[in-house]
Amino acid sequence: MNAHSPRLAHEVGERTRAGARKAMSGLQHRHLLFIALGSAIGTGLFYGSAGAIQEAGPSVLLVYLIAGAVVYFMLRGLGEMAVHNPTLGSFAEYARTHLGGWSGYITGWMFAFEMVIVCLADLTAIGVYMKMWFPDVASWVWIVATLLIVGAANFASARAFGELEFAFTVIKVGAVIAMILGGAAVLVFGLSHAETTGFQNLVNDGGFFPNGPGGLVSSFILVLFAFGGTEIIGVAGTEAEDPSKSVPQAINTVPMRILIFYVLSILVILLINPWRSITGDQSPFVQIFSTLGVNWAAGLLNLVVITAALSAINADLFGAGRVLTGLARQNLAPKVMARTSRGVPVMTVAILLSVMVIGAVLNALLPDRIFEIVASLATFATVFVWLMILLAHVASRRNLSRQEVRDLEYKVPFWPFGQYFAIAFILCTFGIMVWKSEYHVALIVGVIFLAIMTICYYATGRQKVHRSEADHAAEEAAANQATATE
Repeated sequence: MNAHSPRLAHEVGERTRAGARKAMSGLQHRHLLFIALGSAIGTGLFYGSAGAIQEAGPSVLLVYLIAGAVVYFMLRGLGEMAVHNPTLGSFAEYARTHLGGWSGYITGWMFAFEMVIVCLADLTAIGVYMKMWFPDVASWVWIVATLLIVGAANFASARAFGELEFAFTVIKVGAVIAMILGGAAVLVFGLSHAETTGFQNLVNDGGFFPNGPGGLVSSFILVLFAFGGTEIIGVAGTEAEDPSKSVPQAINTVPMRILIFYVLSILVILLINPWRSITGDQSPFVQIFSTLGVNWAAGLLNLVVITAALSAINADLFGAGRVLTGLARQNLAPKVMARTSRGVPVMTVAILLSVMVIGAVLNALLPDRIFEIVASLATFATVFVWLMILLAHVASRRNLSRQEVRDLEYKVPFWPFGQYFAIAFILCTFGIMVWKSEYHVALIVGVIFLAIMTICYYATGRQKVHRSEADHAAEEAAANQATATE
């Protein structure tokens, strides 16, 4: 990408920013803060944490801290670019601007792929969860109802999406806080029926690293998957009424929410129950409430997990819609996806909802297997998108002069070491997927999708469109420079 393209992208971003400020449906500051708070609180925490604990034992606490650092540096880089140049396509547009046409194209489509398959998994999960209360009602009924709810919120406006996500997050955060307080009560008043409780549980059974380095490494994939979706902050931030204020404050909550909602909650679980007793037959959160004698613990968590799934679908539909619309405006997706109404990408949302109807069909055909099959495919796409965000940020810094770097309103800390650490970690994650046979299907599907979309990019001449835009920007910049010299 030539050096003049970032200037052109900045001008486009300024027009986007002006349009967003005029819109009455923008996200308020509280919306973005709660989207940031709830973006990583989902089934990965409520159910997936048990698998991570079994892999690494007590040392899973270190994994959450390390993975949290990776997510933090990724989000800080995304936030720096979003504040400097808010644009509808978010990180896909940043990748296109700083890494080239193919990078932006593949990042946007990989993110959409990630969002759609996660939505399919969550749609299927909702159908399964509702059977606890309505065992005789077909799952497709709940899937259709879910699509109607989140579809209505996304068709209405960005603010309607924000209000729905705000309500979902209040429920999820309340559940985690209740679990932490309940766990503290168990420890203080000795309510646990386990043989051992307290900090000795962290070292008693095989030590802090009971499964050795291999177990620690194996849990990385599960933990990273739990953090998937946090990049939605960058997409939502472009629709905020004041991105320069809302985006930094939302991203700055990341370290604290990782410490509280992941590390502290997992620590409480491990202090109450020896790690080998957390088998995954039930959520670790249910175990806490059951210990307290809360007989309706399973029903309570069922409500929370349904809320978490609804929240994930709502956010994923919002994020994928905005990114694909941004790609369509750059001729990197079908033109029909560029159509908007009142700032809402109605055509893209409608297309995505239609694709998600597949969830109802798959649920009918493979009711017992589809959740595991679909959920496993998201890992590759998640870490791939994070890698492209990090690479785009590193490239964006190289396109800025020293003065422009000094003038940045929001900067990444520990530059460039934090970004290089995060990039290295994600590359190691791909190595883990090669090493561990259970991730081979996700890896193969991810590579196949990457290959197919790359073939489509070159076969449809998308790269020529990008080159002509770059050449036009270079010619315009040269003409402006010549005029200034005269």
